[in-house]
Amino acid sequence: QVQLVESGGGLVQHGGSLTLSCTASGSFFNINTMGWYRQAPGKQRELVATIHNGGGTNYADSVKGRFTISRDNTKKMVYVQMNSLKPDDTAVYYCNANIQRFIGGAFVGYWGKGTLVTVSS
Repeated sequence: QVQLVESGGGLVQHGGSLTLSCTASGSFFNINTMGWYRQAPGKQRELVATIHNGGGTNYADSVKGRFTISRDNTKKMVYVQMNSLKPDDTAVYYCNANIQRFIGGAFVGYWGKGTLVTVSS
């Protein structure tokens, strides 16, 4: 089975920083894109940032310049460094990874269970 486990969420003050981590574990052959999404209360899940295994990144406009996504392919981990946090960043943050279970198999998206980030005003 494939598991994605997030860590690093918590309560932080407006303007503060937080780093989220996500580890992929289980039996699989390859990971291409990894990323972070978030869902605020009463809202749909939205993209935060993604990073391809080659290093290419993509960010939501709302976090550009404040958040930095990175990954460690040897550790099968993805991170997001979040700076200048705002109350609007309050959400459950989910890790996502496109994983190929077997050689020649399709890439399938997997999700973690999420970690809550609360930014106080």
